[in-house]
Amino acid sequence: MSSGQSTTAGTMKAFRGKLHLPIIMVCAIALISLLYTERISIILSSNPFSKHKSCSRRAASVTKKNDRNATEEKIDASVVDDRFVFDPEECNVEHGKWVFNRSIKPFYSDRSCPYLDRQVSCVKNGRPDSDYRHWEWQPEDCTLPRFNPELMLEKIRNKRLMFVGDSLQRGQWQSLVCMVESIIPQDKQSMRRGRVLSVFTAKEYNATIEFYWDPFLVESNSDLHIVGNPKERILKVDSVDKHAKHWTGVDILVFNTYVWWMSGYTIKSYWGSFPNGEEGYEELEAVVAYRIALKTWANWVDTNINPNKTRVFFTSMSPTHIRNADWNNPEGMRCFNETKPYLKKGFWSTGADKRIMRVVVEVIKKMKVPVSVLNITQMSDQRIDAHTKVYTETGGKLLTDEQKADVLHNSDCIHWCLPGVPDTWNQIFLANL
Repeated sequence: MSSGQSTTAGTMKAFRGKLHLPIIMVCAIALISLLYTERISIILSSNPFSKHKSCSRRAASVTKKNDRNATEEKIDASVVDDRFVFDPEECNVEHGKWVFNRSIKPFYSDRSCPYLDRQVSCVKNGRPDSDYRHWEWQPEDCTLPRFNPELMLEKIRNKRLMFVGDSLQRGQWQSLVCMVESIIPQDKQSMRRGRVLSVFTAKEYNATIEFYWDPFLVESNSDLHIVGNPKERILKVDSVDKHAKHWTGVDILVFNTYVWWMSGYTIKSYWGSFPNGEEGYEELEAVVAYRIALKTWANWVDTNINPNKTRVFFTSMSPTHIRNADWNNPEGMRCFNETKPYLKKGFWSTGADKRIMRVVVEVIKKMKVPVSVLNITQMSDQRIDAHTKVYTETGGKLLTDEQKADVLHNSDCIHWCLPGVPDTWNQIFLANL
């Protein structure tokens, strides 16, 4: 080796030696950053109501920008929809806005669909306004696919789909049935109504859309014969066996429970074996009883559901609108005189209990079986205009003119008119299927 080569080699060795420590430091910093990012990702993904959004939105936006030609680049950015195609793992549907669109027509009416209860048939019951039927939900970061009845029926071909819950869940069930039944020939569909279990059958698809009445999910003395006085209702918060035997063998289960828990500050609850039966109850705070009951349900799902055969969904709470001061209308009469949504971003009414939402998040996060949460709470909370109000029935009878005149006491601000808001819930449901 020549002296020149030796000098060069020595210089290179010295040069590498100087870089050795900085390289190690850079790699260490990169590794720490990666681990930190991964930890944040895990924390975010543990919440079923939280979705990763921004990266996908940026990726979709960049792709669209790269594909635009020179002419398209001249379009004002304010009119370009850069939302990405719906992905249940990426799109957070709770963030969005209601947009009025009169061209959007419901898939049915309360006159065309023979399966709607009179309780939710607002137009048939005399509701004069119709704008509440023409609002569509637009998530901020993705495009929500329009409901497709043919696709829905294909998704449940040779399957049993069952909604489990209270009258609000029954409303979602009726909504879905009405959204698909119009494309099925009359002789190819059937309905069997029961006090506890109701079954709609699409014969050509060998599919059923069912509703099972179970307002608390756990057992209670108000399951079959409704106990009107909430103070007299007693729950067995550690047992679902009486109900769960109807859930076995179902391919798609959609659960919900909320409004029946909000009838008072405490709920009479018992568990285990008491010598005096229901006389051994304790008065538990509603949220505490709810947590125990939801854990009982979660344990049943984890023990009995094979996620390779059955998909499980949980519909978040449907808000009530009793207190008109919530939406800054102190002169209002509950929800009666509301004809438009309350479009304030981030609005939470007192009829949407965040404590209950927190329990749902915490319990589902710890489950072994995957549960898809249909988060309909915040979007529905803005729809102060879409309840049945006085255009409904009570005790199986339509309200009289005298009862309708007393809007402060007789406006139903819990249930939803159909067609209406529950149609959007089912639009989200199909997108998740």
